Amino acid sequence: MIALPTGVEAVVFDCDGMLVDTESCWTVAETAVFAAHGHAFGPEQKALVIGRTLEDAGETMARYLGRPGAGAELAAELLGRVRKELSEGAPALPGAAELVRACRAAVPVAVASNSPRELLDAALGSAGLAEYFTHSFAADEVSSPKPAPDLYLTACETLGAAPEHTVAFEDSATGIASARAAGLYVAVVPSLPGVELDHDWLAGSLADPDVRDWARELRRGAA
Repeated sequence: MIALPTGVEAVVFDCDGMLVDTESCWTVAETAVFAAHGHAFGPEQKALVIGRTLEDAGETMARYLGRPGAGAELAAELLGRVRKELSEGAPALPGAAELVRACRAAVPVAVASNSPRELLDAALGSAGLAEYFTHSFAADEVSSPKPAPDLYLTACETLGAAPEHTVAFEDSATGIASARAAGLYVAVVPSLPGVELDHDWLAGSLADPDVRDWARELRRGAA
């Protein structure tokens, strides 16, 4: 495992399941969609949709549920259910606020999310993290969202940071593929237990002492 560099030009965070405990909201919504179409929803089904855009999740569900051509309909249904769950609030994950504060004191920070702008703003606002980010980037604001590199490349360009000197914090295979394709260092805190994920650095939580110690030593500049 490669150690994360302490000399970097920026840090970019995924949102859902990384900074904000929205995966529980998504899981409730996904479970309801599957149930409405006569299917159970468990870890196997969650692994199919986690980290995907709404559109991709809709198409994936349509294939799984045997409803070809219903991707847009299922995506709209999922959006409505997630919107309802988020309206009841979603907290920041353990260690998230502390890590973001520590990082932004040393280097520019941003969020790159595969959620649409509406849900990204709702999540960051609900968790009390919106004030920490001058820049955030949503799936519906780039030509090709994750797993394409566009979100991370856009974030790096906006922050004036070289991708190879930027750290991405991710929790899903889709997001990791995006960060990897963009050329960032990849720090991973998995949302799903027992899943092997590509990574340069791995932790069980943003509250991990190693994460805290790294952020304390963070400084601006190429390693």
